[in-house]
Amino acid sequence: MVLDLRTIYLAGAITCTLLGFVQLLAFATGRFERWPLWWGLSNLLVGIGVVGIALRGSLPDPVSIPLANLTSWTGYLLTLYSIRDFARRPPRLPVYFGAVAVAGILLLLWSGPEGFANRVILMSVLAACCDAAVVREGLNLLGRERLISGAILVGLFAPTVTVFALNGYLAASGQLGPELFTPNAAQPWLAVTGTAFLLLRGCALLLLVTERHRNALVSLAQQDALTGTLNRNGLEHSIEELTAEAAKRPHRFAVLLIDIDHFKRLNDTHGHAAGDQILLIFADAARSELRASDILARHGGDEFVVVLPHLTAAEAIGVANRIRDAFDRALKAWGKARVKPTLSIGIAEGNAAENRLQALLEQADEALYRSKRLGRDRAELHPATAWR
Repeated sequence: MVLDLRTIYLAGAITCTLLGFVQLLAFATGRFERWPLWWGLSNLLVGIGVVGIALRGSLPDPVSIPLANLTSWTGYLLTLYSIRDFARRPPRLPVYFGAVAVAGILLLLWSGPEGFANRVILMSVLAACCDAAVVREGLNLLGRERLISGAILVGLFAPTVTVFALNGYLAASGQLGPELFTPNAAQPWLAVTGTAFLLLRGCALLLLVTERHRNALVSLAQQDALTGTLNRNGLEHSIEELTAEAAKRPHRFAVLLIDIDHFKRLNDTHGHAAGDQILLIFADAARSELRASDILARHGGDEFVVVLPHLTAAEAIGVANRIRDAFDRALKAWGKARVKPTLSIGIAEGNAAENRLQALLEQADEALYRSKRLGRDRAELHPATAWR
C-alpha cells in the first residue's frame, strides 16, 4: 500500500489548525485557566508549520525549510508548556526560549539540501525529548494528583518517543532520501503514526481537566469548608473503604470523639471569628500528630472524630494525649484567647470488618461525657473497650 507523504502532512496540518482554533475559542469563553491558550497555540503553530513543510517546492526554501520547521518546533514545545501549566509547574521560560533559539540557528545553518539529514535528526531528537518530558509530567500527575488520565497521557506520548527516535535513526543511517518527499517505505508510515498520536492527544488534556474537576467536586462534597477535614459524608465514605479493606485483612481500629471544651463561652467572649480560628488551630494540631492513614473529620460544631486504623484503644490513648498537648502548644503560640479551650476525648475500639461506625461513636460519646464529668481536658476509654 503506497502512502503519499505530502497528503498525510497536509491532512494532519489542517486538522491541527482546526483543533487549535477550537481550543482558542474555548479559552476565549473565560471559563478555563490558561492551558487551552497554550494548547490551542501549540496546535495552531504545528499546523501552520507542517503546511509550510508540505508545500515545499511551492514556497520559497527559506519559508518551507527553516521557518516552517521552527514554527512546528515552537508549537510542539508549547504542548509541553501547556501540560506543565495545567500541572501548575514552574514555566522555565529561559529553557523554552533557549530551545527555540538553538533550533532556529541550526535550522538556518542546515537549510540547504546537504543539511537534510541533520535537520531530520535535529527535529526528531527535539520532539523525542519533548515527548519524554510530557511522559514525565503525566507520571507526576498520576502520582501527585492520582489522575488516572495521566496514564492515558503517558500512553499517547511514550510511543512517539520511539517513533521520533526511529525517524532520527533512519536519517542518521542514510535510509532517508536527500529530499523530504523522496519515496521511502518507512517514512510515510512513521508520519501516519505520528499524526494519529498528535490528533489523539487533543483529547488527553480534556480528560485530565474533566477528572481534576470531578475530583474537586468530590473533595468539596466530602470536606468541611472551614477546617479542610472530612465532613460526615467524607467520614462515612472513608469508613466504607476501611471496612472493605478489613474484609480482606481483618484488623481492629480505635475511634476518638473529641470535643473542644468551653467553645460556646469562647465564641461569646471573643466572637465567631476567634471560634473559627480555634477550629483551624485544632485541625492543624491534630493533623500534626496523625498518620497519613488516619482519618480526621468534623462531626459537627466543635466536635471532631478521629479514626485510627490498626491501633488498639490503649495505643489510641497515647495519640489522644499527643493531640491535646499539640493543641495546647498551638494555643499558647497563638496567645489571643482569654478563655482557654481544652479537649475532652472519648475513645472506643472495634473490629473494622464487624463493628459499625455509629455503634462505636455512641460508645466514644459515652466515654466523652465521662471525660467531661471528671473535669474535662482528658481522654477516657469506654468501659466496654477498657475490658477488652
